[in-house]
Amino acid sequence: MGYKIAIAGATGNVGREMLTVLEERGFPAGEVVALASRRSQGTEVSFGDKTLKVKALDTYDFSDTDICLMSAGGSVSKEWAPRIADQGCVVIDNSSAWRYDSAVPLIVPEVNADAVAGFTQRNIIANPNCSTAQLVVALKPLHDAATIRRVVVSTYQSVSGAGKEGSDELFNQTRAVFVADPIEATKFTKRIAFNVIPHIDVFMEDGSTKEEWKMMAETKKILDTKIKLVATCVRVPVFVGHSEAVAIEFERAISADEARNILRESPGCLVIDKHEDGGYITPIEAVGEDATYISRIREDSTVENGLMMWVVSDNLRKGAATNAVQIAELLINRKLIQPKRQAA
Repeated sequence: MGYKIAIAGATGNVGREMLTVLEERGFPAGEVVALASRRSQGTEVSFGDKTLKVKALDTYDFSDTDICLMSAGGSVSKEWAPRIADQGCVVIDNSSAWRYDSAVPLIVPEVNADAVAGFTQRNIIANPNCSTAQLVVALKPLHDAATIRRVVVSTYQSVSGAGKEGSDELFNQTRAVFVADPIEATKFTKRIAFNVIPHIDVFMEDGSTKEEWKMMAETKKILDTKIKLVATCVRVPVFVGHSEAVAIEFERAISADEARNILRESPGCLVIDKHEDGGYITPIEAVGEDATYISRIREDSTVENGLMMWVVSDNLRKGAATNAVQIAELLINRKLIQPKRQAA
């Protein structure tokens, strides 16, 4: 008997990707249920060769459901995750609503799998921000080897990180440029077509944005509270795939060759780093893949024990859907949950 899985937010970019990833990975699901808001009730979504009719989240009974993969936004998660969890269904949430709750594990399986056992406090597990997920996959093995002191990261984040509306806005503005139509900016604060915007999420008192703060807070929670991190997060006119230019300072010396060899052997990492034209990864090549790609690894002579690298991943997959499914697999593989129907 397989597990009964619900996808909350099944009509969104990440929800649809969750359905794809579950099917691709052969997840042991006996039944998959697609959920969304009432206005999406009856909409059809694909799951492998099946078509699922979307049901309304607010009338669904979770009492016989084992896991809910949730990607319905922070306000919905804040209200519904505890209600779902109270019905004995483990919630794996993709929003920022629960990431900073000390009673909720924030998990990237390649980095801090053991922390997943703490889910029993609330029956909720948090998925990190998409830009954090790929970053910590690349940092973890290097931190184990040489202890990271400080990270400076500049992100180049695709519009799909802002949902379907972000992708639509880039498409519509790009078309408008070529046909000389008026350009409307509704999702982003400035035009995104043929432009870059150094502003993701809301501004905070110190001048940083919430997205930049998230990367700092989440890296500390997932990897090590002692790590100092500062980020500049930038939205770029790319549909899918986040890129990051990362500068790292270590406690001890680590050469570029040593880092390359470590990363080649590390789970979730794929090193593509040749000193030649095209010998590096770009976002378009990462689309549809689960790996965190690492290129341009080199020593930074301006600081003691410094390295630079370029990190790219599909933000809808490792940054969201794949990571959530991996967490669900972790619960099953470690026998932390059993199917309710089997238990009954």
